Amino acid sequence: MKLKVIIHEAEEGGYWAEVPAIEGCATQGETFDELLQNLYEAVEGCLSVDLTELEVMPNAKVMEIAV
Repeated sequence: MKLKVIIHEAEEGGYWAEVPAIEGCATQGETFDELLQNLYEAVEGCLSVDLTELEVMPNAKVMEIAV
């Protein structure tokens, strides 16, 4: 899966980024490398779902896929 991100230079130094395809998904970093690492973690966190909060029908299957 490929996602477009918008990277901004922060006024106080460093960078911050947002992922328009995922509402509310944003992060920051002091360096560009730190920002990239934080982006991966932010996207993973925004896309993960806690199954304990979901109501799953008895005949449904739950599986994980790589994207």
